[in-house]
Amino acid sequence: MDLGLKGKVAVVTGGSVGIGLAIAEGLAAEGVDVVLAARGADRVREEAARIAGRYGVRAEGVACDVATREGTDALIAATQSAFGGLDILINNAGTGSNETVMEAPDDKWQAYWDLHVMAAVRLARGLAPMMKGRGGGVILHNASICAAQPLWYEPIYNTTKAALMMFSKCLATELIGDSIRVNCVNPGLILTPDWVKTAKQLTADKGGDWQGHLDGVAREYAPINRFASPEELANFFVFLCSDRASYSVGSTYFVDGGMLKTV
Repeated sequence: MDLGLKGKVAVVTGGSVGIGLAIAEGLAAEGVDVVLAARGADRVREEAARIAGRYGVRAEGVACDVATREGTDALIAATQSAFGGLDILINNAGTGSNETVMEAPDDKWQAYWDLHVMAAVRLARGLAPMMKGRGGGVILHNASICAAQPLWYEPIYNTTKAALMMFSKCLATELIGDSIRVNCVNPGLILTPDWVKTAKQLTADKGGDWQGHLDGVAREYAPINRFASPEELANFFVFLCSDRASYSVGSTYFVDGGMLKTV
């Protein structure tokens, strides 16, 4: 299926590893020029160079922290400088948490709010006008199944991802008049490096069977009985970026192997 994306420009936050990198590669495979944003300068530039070489597209790596105003300003300026604008924004930067409501300090709540919500707000304000100037575009937010079906040990993550999902809905209503489609994706169990790292830590003193640990997590939570690869999730994002999804506006899509327990 030709998704008609060749020649477009996409910005992907959290783009140097895991889900963000898989989305960037999926878009590049369709002929999309990409801007990867991440905090680690060496890694993001190396991955951008690798993508450019493999797929024959233009790829820029921008080292910035999108949880800060300075970071989003730097990404907006770099996108304008390198490509003169963009057609696609993937707000993917984020990370899990581990705390209780009673014990988590204010600064931890604020840090996750800045990363999961304010980054998306600031990038929308800075980049959506560029999309409008090019005739429209697509903004996708990578939230989480935890926005609707929370896990007990990460209340800050659950709360800020739920806020991101609501922001996505509000932004969709505001921008569709400018031909900018906004949607949200709530993934379930995706086998990112963070999952592997955590599994290895949890099993280090129990024989080191990290794969067995992850298999158990999948059996407990996902009726499909396995994790998805980042590439499986990326395929869904790439489709939503295309005109094949032209009537998808303001929706939230669960890509979770059946993990969601409600209708």
